[in-house]
Amino acid sequence: MWPYYETEDWSVLPPELNRRFNPAFNMASIKQAINEAVERVRMPAPTRLRDLIRQIRAARTAAEERTVVNKECAYIRSTFREEDSVWRCRNIAKLLYIHMLGYPAHFGQLECLKLIASPRFTDKRIGYLGAMLLLDERQDVHLLITNCLKNDLNSSTQFVIGLALCTLGAIASPEMARDLAAEVERLMKSPNAYIRKKAALCAFRIIRRVPELMEMFLPATRSLLTEKNHGVLITGVTLITEMCENSIDTLNHFKKIVPNLVRILKNLILAGYSPEHDVSGVSDPFLQVKILRLLRILGRNDVDASEAMNDILAQVATNTETSKNVGNTILYETVLSIMDIKSESGLRVLAVNILGRFLLNNDKNIRYVALNTLLKTVYVDTSAVQRHRSTILECLKDPDVSIRRRAMELSFALVNSNNIRTMMKELLLFLERADPEFKAQCSSNIVMSAERFAPNKRWHLETLFKVLVAAGNYVRDDVVACTIQLISEAQAQQGYAVCALWRALERDTADKQPLAQVATWCIGEYGDLLLYGPPSEDIEAPVNLTEDEVIDVYQRLLWSPQNTVVTKQYTLLSLTKLSTRFQQGNEKIRQIIDTFGSNLHIELQQRGVEFSQLFRKYEHLRTALLERMPPMETAKPQANGIIGLVNGESEIEEDKTMILEQLPVAAPSDSSALLDLLGSSEFDTEIPAVVDNNTPVTAAPVINNNDLLDLLGGLDLSTPISAPPSFPQVQSTPQIFSPTNTSNFLVDGLLNSSPVQNEIPSLVAFDKLGLKIVLKLERPSETPDLLVINMLAQNVGSMELTEFLFQAAVPKTFQLQMLSPSGTVIPPSGQVTQVMKVTNINKAALRMRLRISYTGDSGPVLEQTEVNNFPPLAWQ
Repeated sequence: MWPYYETEDWSVLPPELNRRFNPAFNMASIKQAINEAVERVRMPAPTRLRDLIRQIRAARTAAEERTVVNKECAYIRSTFREEDSVWRCRNIAKLLYIHMLGYPAHFGQLECLKLIASPRFTDKRIGYLGAMLLLDERQDVHLLITNCLKNDLNSSTQFVIGLALCTLGAIASPEMARDLAAEVERLMKSPNAYIRKKAALCAFRIIRRVPELMEMFLPATRSLLTEKNHGVLITGVTLITEMCENSIDTLNHFKKIVPNLVRILKNLILAGYSPEHDVSGVSDPFLQVKILRLLRILGRNDVDASEAMNDILAQVATNTETSKNVGNTILYETVLSIMDIKSESGLRVLAVNILGRFLLNNDKNIRYVALNTLLKTVYVDTSAVQRHRSTILECLKDPDVSIRRRAMELSFALVNSNNIRTMMKELLLFLERADPEFKAQCSSNIVMSAERFAPNKRWHLETLFKVLVAAGNYVRDDVVACTIQLISEAQAQQGYAVCALWRALERDTADKQPLAQVATWCIGEYGDLLLYGPPSEDIEAPVNLTEDEVIDVYQRLLWSPQNTVVTKQYTLLSLTKLSTRFQQGNEKIRQIIDTFGSNLHIELQQRGVEFSQLFRKYEHLRTALLERMPPMETAKPQANGIIGLVNGESEIEEDKTMILEQLPVAAPSDSSALLDLLGSSEFDTEIPAVVDNNTPVTAAPVINNNDLLDLLGGLDLSTPISAPPSFPQVQSTPQIFSPTNTSNFLVDGLLNSSPVQNEIPSLVAFDKLGLKIVLKLERPSETPDLLVINMLAQNVGSMELTEFLFQAAVPKTFQLQMLSPSGTVIPPSGQVTQVMKVTNINKAALRMRLRISYTGDSGPVLEQTEVNNFPPLAWQ
């Protein structure tokens, strides 16, 4: 009648199968079985799980699948409404499958609790599985399961106890863990190995959830290491590892077990064949890996513990078979342990050699692991890793992108002054054929390595030029700046540099914008060496050029639509400088520059206009302004993880400042004249301002007169530009703030400022506590949308006002530009002036909110007012 089981121990069977010797099998059980049989006859059997799976898999569309699932869920709900359903176990199993497909199954939570409370093992198994899948600590229902768990933890059947321990470890909340921790600790001392194993794993999960319960499990955990059962032993090692990682005191407590762990590991290595634990000829590799990891944690920064495990680590490293993957796994953990503890130098060399053998493995996963580990250990024993340099360089040719990336990073970590030439040769070859995603980082790292270990300036320059050619537009901006700085600094190599860059510039550079930028900068500075310099013996092929040939190449660069605006800015300024380097040909250069006076791009147009004036009105200043730059300060590239912009992808306003740095300091004889020109103009320097919705208005830094000798700084074209000014601005003398006195010294013949007309009455905006602020209004006739407001702050009191700050805000429909104030200190009877420019395109009534702050006799003062009484002439 009942199935026959060939075993003498009937206690290991589930209760419903152990009917032969189960005393609970009495008349009540017989009656329950008869009722269940009658119920099955009366009610049709529901769909089996395997049939539901077939139906769902047979659905051709998602809609059909949802129809099948919804129909089954409706049937399951209807059966749940019955108080005592004999098919609850089957329905929950189907519901769990539906839950795994991603459909809602929360309505089965309480049914899982009913199954858990059932005395049948099959019901408990499905109930606990459903609890682990459908319940978590965010659900209030999970609190109801605590009592069931406590009852099952005291069950006489080991499988029921195992189910309860698994469920507790999976869904335990901190409160549930505290309530049942004592029961788990008791079960860790059970004479049954199966229960001890499950209890140790549950304790591991409880400690991870509630670390303060760790001390409760310490005594029982120590005894687990004396087990002969490998299942209990591996769980005990896992539990100790978790404790040591979470607590320093526990780590120190368990350091005394190092000899025990060494003995266990040694027995595993020397043990003969055991079919129960053998995996591909290795005795229980899972336990070996766990022990090696625990030894690594115990031996870290501890000389005595490291000394105790050195011998066993050497035995593992030399006796483990490497032909199978399980052996490689153990060797990998051994290498990590050796490199992490205070091991001997010979042992570290052995570990690096193991990783070197990994690099020769056909499995790409093993090669990747080896490279990743070498990258972490290269700084511990660099000389040992250097022995495998050739193998690492071979990995640069691997078809797997992850291996190439790790090999590239490791190669740069191996570069030093002894192997710089060999390594750079290989890395440059890699750069030429590398994917675009590698080029930016690789080029910057090559430049950084060359900066640190270059044997001489000539080799350094050659390397940088090769990087510019190989990386193309993927070169980061720090490489361009570093190359320009090196050329400027290495005066003996400037002749070679200008000739080498000219040969590169003659070819098509559309895909090498950074190279074109460096080349045009260098030729602009040292063009005289290119044409008239003495021939050098170390230059392979002397260049024989004429000025017209150079100008033709520049004209091609400027007309090419493939070149970026930044490259054209370099080229235009370089061409202007060549007018002082060449002996003839200035007229052709001037004609090219004049064409940019009407360029559609505002930056190129501005440069064209400005440079054109150097051939006309300010011819006498051109030589001094465009003379050769002095050596630049060192600009080293950033480190490995630098964040840089890729050339050729975007045109950033900040890039324009690099053009300005090429302007030389004027000779002392001409500097006074230049100061006279610059000192009579008020420029577009702004101070911070806020509009009335607290949006900041663009502000530019205030530059004092020590920085006047930048010719392009602060050119005021008398028309507001929507973009913020990209050139340094110059602060003029305080008294001259009217646009009538503005002198655009480079464009006097082209864009003369018109005299101001339509004088508007002044108005008093603020008069309080000895401070009076008067706004003088003017509207230039040429730009009727522009209103110039001259703010005059007067100190009518007897005490000095310091830290004076004037801020203004206008509605969004206006554009406000604030120039720099004449000062921040107002002496008694003194004054401070500031110019504001308001653009009113919509001809709306002007309103302005003012904020004034200063420090007076009584301390800091902050005042705020609003000006609404601007006369109609100011805005109509």
